[in-house]
Amino acid sequence: MLTPSNILVLDEATAAVDVQTDVMLQATLRSPLFANRTIITVAHRINTIMDSDRVVVLDKGEVVEFDTPEELIKKQGVFYGLVKQAGIDTE
Repeated sequence: MLTPSNILVLDEATAAVDVQTDVMLQATLRSPLFANRTIITVAHRINTIMDSDRVVVLDKGEVVEFDTPEELIKKQGVFYGLVKQAGIDTE
C-alpha cells in the first residue's frame, strides 16, 4: 500500500470535496510526483477530466465514445452534450 503504484484508480475521489479542494487535488495528480503513471478517473465533474489523455464515455455499461476530450467535443456526441450541460466553453 505504501509502495508507489504505476496505476492509480480514482472512483469519484473528489465527489465529497468542494471545488477548491478538487482543483488542488487535480493539480497534485498532474504534478511530477505522478508523472509516468496511469490514472483511471471515474468522475461526475466533467472539468475533472477535460485535460485527460483519453476519455471513455459509458452508457448503461457500454462504451459509447472513446477518444481525446478535444476529438469527442469535435464529434458533438454524448461527451459534447455533457460538456455543454456543465457550462464548459468548447471554443
